[in-house]
Amino acid sequence: MLGLTAAVIGLGAGLRAEAAAEAASDSERIVTLGGTATEIVYALGAGARLVARDTTSNYPPEALSLPDVGYVRALSAEGVLSMAPDLILAEEGAGPPEVVALLRAADVDYIELPEGFSRDMTVKRIEMVGAVLGREAEAEALAGEVLATLDAAAEAAKAQAGDAPKRVLFVLSAQGGRIMAGGDETAAKAVIELAGGVNAVSGFSGYKPLTDEAVSLARPDVILMMDRGGDHDMAAKELLALPAFQPTPAAESGAVIRMDGLRLLGFGPRVGAAVRDLNHALYGG
Repeated sequence: MLGLTAAVIGLGAGLRAEAAAEAASDSERIVTLGGTATEIVYALGAGARLVARDTTSNYPPEALSLPDVGYVRALSAEGVLSMAPDLILAEEGAGPPEVVALLRAADVDYIELPEGFSRDMTVKRIEMVGAVLGREAEAEALAGEVLATLDAAAEAAKAQAGDAPKRVLFVLSAQGGRIMAGGDETAAKAVIELAGGVNAVSGFSGYKPLTDEAVSLARPDVILMMDRGGDHDMAAKELLALPAFQPTPAAESGAVIRMDGLRLLGFGPRVGAAVRDLNHALYGG
């Protein structure tokens, strides 16, 4: 191995794809940390080289048969390294930082895919993984397919929304009746806009808790959530019965949309299909 750990921090640090490919294209024991990274590896036909994945890597279904090294933002170095990888392919934001520092210091190539919620960044991640795995031709073909699907879906969504785009509030969590919503610079906002909607809240970045008044004033036409269970989830009827939502158009119409989280927010190979499906859920058709 060529010791990429110290050199590869992501595209922002000037990663050269050809150097990455030379160092890691023959890697046969790969651990992926992040659902989009895993999905891209499989889409490029290299899934057989994976030996483990993180908890968010739930697609394609065959990924679920791999050992799970934990949640991407709450990893342990021991758990990852126990898989004896010769390459760790991680998404930006994997953590905690002290664990990532240990993984970078280990005798394993550590390559980080940059975060970003745009068509261009989706293509860059696909091309980067293709270069790292020595599958440049497959990556070029996949990127072309993804762009064609995404651009067609976004153009159709824009036309369907017309001059009256729906206001969409993405609810990350409703635990304890407290609404955690997606603001600016989030995958949620990006996919809502591509699908012909308008993010119902603004003025803050990331995912933050909102007061009941802020939710009511946002006046969402539609509530968008990930399709998942656990403490962060809530049935649509219970959600819309919360005081924060009662005065909103979404509560009046009962408009709650649930979609698979990785497909909706991952900005990976299925982003075009996610935009198309969200647009259909918002406007029909």
